[in-house]
Amino acid sequence: MSTQPPTRGDQRVDYQFETPTREQIVAISAKHVSMMETSDTDETWIWVGMEHLLLHTVGRKSGNTHKVALPFWRDAGGHRVVVASFGGNPTDPAWFLNLSDTAANPEVLVRVQGGLFWSTPEILDGDDYDTVWSGIVADRPWYADYVTKSGARKIPLVRLPETRPASDA
Repeated sequence: MSTQPPTRGDQRVDYQFETPTREQIVAISAKHVSMMETSDTDETWIWVGMEHLLLHTVGRKSGNTHKVALPFWRDAGGHRVVVASFGGNPTDPAWFLNLSDTAANPEVLVRVQGGLFWSTPEILDGDDYDTVWSGIVADRPWYADYVTKSGARKIPLVRLPETRPASDA
């Protein structure tokens, strides 16, 4: 069963907030992961006006399974896209580094409100990156500020298409 709607819909977020510190992001994500594993309520899955997903990766060094709660944005095809902004920190978040290791993570398990699926992640680049980035920044303007904060780091975008059902997860 697909967990994707047929269209993108309105994804603009007009919520004002102060970006948490790196340490706060890690702590907030850990708490959010715990909530997402036990509830399918909107209060759990929609934070700061954004839908979230629970991404499972395998540590590229440890081999351990890691989980992270991430807001997502839907591209024109309805696919979920996550932003490896880490609040504008100058380094990529650990989940992205793990996901970038395709030997450890050829597929990732993704939990969404009311569903679970496997995805073969696509790290965006070129025109695809530019188009998606423009859409994200139009809907969520604070991401433009993260570019300035992050220094020389290009903030990665990762598309998470539903590759196959997670009936075997």
